Amino acid sequence: MSQTVNESLVIRSLIKPLKMIPLEELEVYKVALVIGDNTWEIVEKWNYFQKDTLGKQFTKAADSIAFNISEGYGRYHYAENRNFCWYSWGSAFETRTSLVKSFKRGLITEAEQNLLNSKLTLYFKLVNAYIKSIGKSGTEGQ
Repeated sequence: MSQTVNESLVIRSLIKPLKMIPLEELEVYKVALVIGDNTWEIVEKWNYFQKDTLGKQFTKAADSIAFNISEGYGRYHYAENRNFCWYSWGSAFETRTSLVKSFKRGLITEAEQNLLNSKLTLYFKLVNAYIKSIGKSGTEGQ
C-alpha cells in the first residue's frame, strides 16, 4: 500500500521532532571540563620532573574525560556515543589513580585531593545517567 504525498506530509507533521541538548549544556560535559581545568591548575605548579612523569599523564587523563564526551556526542550512532562515554569513564578512573599517586607523593594538598575527588564522584553519577539516556526518546543523538 503506497502513501500519497498528502498522507506523507500529514504523517511527518505528526512526528514531534526530538530536541537535542547542546553539548555545552550537558552537565556531564561541564563537570568534565572543570576536572581537566582543575588538574591543569594543580600540575602547572609542579617542577619539571614531576610534570614530565606523573603530571603529563594526570593532565592527559583528566582532559580526555571531556574530549571523549564531546567526541561521542558528535558521532552519528548511539552505540558510538556510548562507547566514547565508556572511554571517558576509563579516563576518569585513570585520573583518580593519578590523584591518589599525587597525594601519596606529597604533590597535592588534601583540599585539592578532596575537591577533585568530589568532582570525579559527581562525574561518575552524571555519566551513568547520560549513558542510560543515550538513544532514549527526547535525547536522540546525545
